[in-house]
Amino acid sequence: MNEKTFQALQFDFIKNELAQYALTEEGKKHLLELSPSISLKQVEAWLHEVEEAVYILRKSASVPIHGLNGITKVMEQMNKGVVLKTEQLTKIYSFLDSSTKLKRFMKDKEFIAPRVTTYVYAIEDLPQLAEEIIRCIKHGRVDDYATKELQKIRKQLLIEEVRLKDKVQHILQSKKYQSYLQEPIVSQRDGRYVIPIKKEYKRKVEGNVVDASASGSTIYLEPAEVANIQERIDSLKFEEDIEIEAILSYLTGLVEAHQQEIGLALETMIHYDVLFAKGKYSEAIGGIKVQLNESHFIDLRNARHPMLGKEAVPLSVQLGNGYHALVITGPNTGGKTVSIKTIGLLTLMVQCGLFIPVDEGSHLAIYQQMFVDIGDGQSIEQNLSTFSSRITNVIDILANANDRSLVLIDELGSGTDPGEGMGLSISILDELYEKGATIFATTHFSEMKEFATEREGFRNGSMEFDIETLRPTYRLIIGEGGDSQAFSIALKLGIHPKIIEKAHSITYKEHKSYEAQQPSLQKKREIDKQIASNKYVRRDKQENTQQVKEKVTLFEMGDNVKIGSTGELGIVYKGPDQYGNYIVQVKDEKRKINHKRMQLYITRDELYPEDYDFDIIFKSKDYRKKNNLLNRKHIEGIVIETEE
Repeated sequence: MNEKTFQALQFDFIKNELAQYALTEEGKKHLLELSPSISLKQVEAWLHEVEEAVYILRKSASVPIHGLNGITKVMEQMNKGVVLKTEQLTKIYSFLDSSTKLKRFMKDKEFIAPRVTTYVYAIEDLPQLAEEIIRCIKHGRVDDYATKELQKIRKQLLIEEVRLKDKVQHILQSKKYQSYLQEPIVSQRDGRYVIPIKKEYKRKVEGNVVDASASGSTIYLEPAEVANIQERIDSLKFEEDIEIEAILSYLTGLVEAHQQEIGLALETMIHYDVLFAKGKYSEAIGGIKVQLNESHFIDLRNARHPMLGKEAVPLSVQLGNGYHALVITGPNTGGKTVSIKTIGLLTLMVQCGLFIPVDEGSHLAIYQQMFVDIGDGQSIEQNLSTFSSRITNVIDILANANDRSLVLIDELGSGTDPGEGMGLSISILDELYEKGATIFATTHFSEMKEFATEREGFRNGSMEFDIETLRPTYRLIIGEGGDSQAFSIALKLGIHPKIIEKAHSITYKEHKSYEAQQPSLQKKREIDKQIASNKYVRRDKQENTQQVKEKVTLFEMGDNVKIGSTGELGIVYKGPDQYGNYIVQVKDEKRKINHKRMQLYITRDELYPEDYDFDIIFKSKDYRKKNNLLNRKHIEGIVIETEE
């Protein structure tokens, strides 16, 4: 099973949908990387887990799985000489807290989910670690009471900061400095408390210049009295940083000492997240657990494509017990491709440990390989045609298929000569069957029905078509071959039965009577127009002019005709002449066109009333105006030029 198979069956869409039900990023990642197992026991174990997960979800929809986000990256930094930050230690605490809650949650689910609840025992309680983290870190920072030394340093810092603010306030209120101040405010520059002094009084105040205004008229000076206090504060902050680093290093060491237990708990939590995501998705699509086998037996009962949901027409199909190849025929857009895609996709889902939307009693086989040939697969880069590209894919299938392979082929042999395509299709399917593969194939070749009927191990299937509504029902019928319904549809739409009988005889080399429903008299007359009432007798080309004219008098003035060479539409004006040419008005010009280059599009009787004045079409407005005047009376000076 390769990426090509996943893409053809749109399995990535299913994985994306499934991942939405995971609560953690780690769980989502695991589900997006889901791949099928070829071990019957492994798949059965997965399905049993999902079954128990569904039982738990039905009892309690809210499962305490959270606190995992970002924990994987924290674990990656363990034992690398890196001290964990406060936010990382907080994530560790959150994870330990979630683990404890999950253990309590699972404790009372042992009766309905004995296997799944045992996994929780892999999570070891680490109360001392959790207590130390929460004691030392509160509200995202190392707490004052983490150590006595840190408490002492921060208390001294608080005293010095109060002293600093009082000192600055005293300077602002002092009459000694008031005349030197640009304005009576205190600000900070580079973390230092400064007062704005007028430039000309720079040397009047003792202290360090920290900054200046853009104009240079104001300097920001840190008074000497303030600088001394600030230095003591900086020293205390340095001591504080050293103590915090020591506390974080201590906590990091505690976490690293329990790395193995935390790692095992993390794996267990991710497994639970993946498991319950499968359970939630199974409930969402109405999925159930199916029976499995390795004997190539497939029995899907009212299966539905998960991407179509409730809109899907249920598919029921059985294969095995002597039949291991199904050839599905039927009209285009009738659901053949969706049917084989549904079978393949549901098989993939089951082998990934997922429930599928089918009825109770359904069975599926476990396959080691799944080969898919759906769509044209045309490769522009390799300059291959549709047919060539598909044959290249089929060659790969023929080379690798065996008795543990499921092969899905859509419209085999299409894109080439029908006769050769049909023969090649039969030969390929026959060879795949000889290799022991389970085969689902769709085809539009009617000869394939006869092959599937006569060949041992093959069964026919067809997509049902409602001839009354002229719509496919998308239901798969096993045991009988379908057809394209072209003859039935043509009869329904009004093609004369005799024409369809002739077509049937040409196609199937046999006579079959086709009778339409008893039409009304008017309808019968319309249908009978399709049949030649008298056989047309071909005459020798050396006919006299009159005979030629009689033979080509096919159009009348006003007939709407289509011109073969250009596809344009025109209206017959005059003709034919002795050579079978007509004058035809095309848009605003009149052209001479031979009758052989025209075909009737709409008769004049269908377009115009019996007494219609064709001068409106063929004569100019000026011509008709003058003609009307002259028809009433003689007017000197009016001349009408004949328009051709």
